[in-house]
Amino acid sequence: MAAKSKATKSKSKFRYFKEVRSELRKVNWPDRDELIKATGVVIVTVAGFALMMTLVDSIFTQIIQLLI
Repeated sequence: MAAKSKATKSKSKFRYFKEVRSELRKVNWPDRDELIKATGVVIVTVAGFALMMTLVDSIFTQIIQLLI
């Protein structure tokens, strides 16, 4: 009984990875130019948010120091 379930699990794992491979072939992967542009957008966005959070943090720090 245990051997039968292991064989079934083994087949289901094989089937799972086969389906994953099939789905990955359907993905519309970006070309190099799209990838570079998207990466640039992400870097600029993260840098902008980091700058904004730094400014908000320093403003709150100044306010807290004035209250203390």
